[in-house]
Amino acid sequence: MSANPQSFRPLAFLGLSLLAGCASFSPDGGMSGVSLASGVALPREAAALRTPEDAEAAHARVRTLLAKPLNASSAVQVALLNNRDLQAAYNTLGLSEAAFVQASLPPNPTFSLSRVAGGGGFEIETRIVVSILNLATLPARREIAEGRFRQAQMQAALDTLRVATEARRSFYRAVASKALAGFLEQAGETGANAAELSKRLGETGAINKLDQARNQVFHAELVAQLATARQRATSERERLIRALGLWGADAEFALPSRLPALPSKPRVMAGVEAQAVARRIDLQMARIDASVLAKSYGLTNATRFISMLDAGPDIKKTGDNGTVTREYGFDLEVQIPLFDFGEVKVRQAEQSYMQAVNRLMAKAVNVRSEAREAYAGYRSAYDIARHYRRDVLPLRKLISDETLLRYNAMQIDVFSLLTEARQQITSTNAAIEAERDFWLADADLTSALVAGPGNGGTSSPEPSNTTAAEAPGGH
Repeated sequence: MSANPQSFRPLAFLGLSLLAGCASFSPDGGMSGVSLASGVALPREAAALRTPEDAEAAHARVRTLLAKPLNASSAVQVALLNNRDLQAAYNTLGLSEAAFVQASLPPNPTFSLSRVAGGGGFEIETRIVVSILNLATLPARREIAEGRFRQAQMQAALDTLRVATEARRSFYRAVASKALAGFLEQAGETGANAAELSKRLGETGAINKLDQARNQVFHAELVAQLATARQRATSERERLIRALGLWGADAEFALPSRLPALPSKPRVMAGVEAQAVARRIDLQMARIDASVLAKSYGLTNATRFISMLDAGPDIKKTGDNGTVTREYGFDLEVQIPLFDFGEVKVRQAEQSYMQAVNRLMAKAVNVRSEAREAYAGYRSAYDIARHYRRDVLPLRKLISDETLLRYNAMQIDVFSLLTEARQQITSTNAAIEAERDFWLADADLTSALVAGPGNGGTSSPEPSNTTAAEAPGGH
């Protein structure tokens, strides 16, 4: 059995011409688009680990970074190389690229073979069917798939920024908790000495039981506050470990003992709204979604009266009493909607498109507000942290020094000295928390301009670590 080669030439020519416009897999799996979208806000390495060699090289780089005490920049770099949730997001990007390449390929022809025998003869029918509709709409479908792939690249960039922002925020929380616990440990020594002194004075009758109890409760409150701070420091460190994707020996990294110094000047952003509208990745994704749906709407209109259209050469071979003939023809199969006339498809496409447009407009309004809120929170956090460092803490130190001089000169009693020590602890705690809130607001502002809240974006202030030890006089 053979078929006439000339009957396949038009299909072969059409197939070759369509293959010339087919997409192919990119060498980096679409990561260039991810770097382009997130590179301005994230000048760090972000790589998809495709092979065991890639994973080993990334782990070697992570070990090098962990050999030194972490800073915010190195913490972000470790997260980008080591966080497996991020690698899973890059796998999703690879799936989207595969769907894009698949959508750009012409439909595969369907080959069928049937044989009917009886009455001393037989008949063999061979058919090759190609979807004309799929061939005709291939350019439009390819363009739509390309838009979806671009969306997937932006989603991967968004996931990258989420991981980076969470790593940076977790770093600042962990360092602040460690600094607070370290400060309370030092303060605990003062409280222990004061409690011992109060006990001795009580034994000699120099102070009454009420004053003795007031002095001793200062130490008791510090012990409880220190235990709370240590537990919080442990929890924040574990949160950072999860953000970095570490386990085993890699989790034994060192953190600095204090937060970075405040910048000399805050960031000035006169056009914060315009920057957010131009740079927000989720807004760009919404624009692409509306564009893709618009193209889909046009495609739906073009094919509204045809649900399926297949065609191909029809080749038959018959034989009867030694006589062989070949018949060549053309089969056309059309399915026409007799009941809805395509109106359902058109209405669905139209409403889906308008839904995307309305969501895009709503998001644009929200982006402006979120950018203003994030910048206002950043400036407020900076002013508060600077106020504590420039005004409150120096004054507290002056008061503490003067109180100690008067105590040594026996002008005030030990209870007055402990009251001032309690106030100084409260102010120092508040200063550490204010610095932490500033660095969190700094990370939130960057995220609000590129990724948006909910991705490590604008958030409420962190809960305070202060406890009953901050109450003046302890009573």
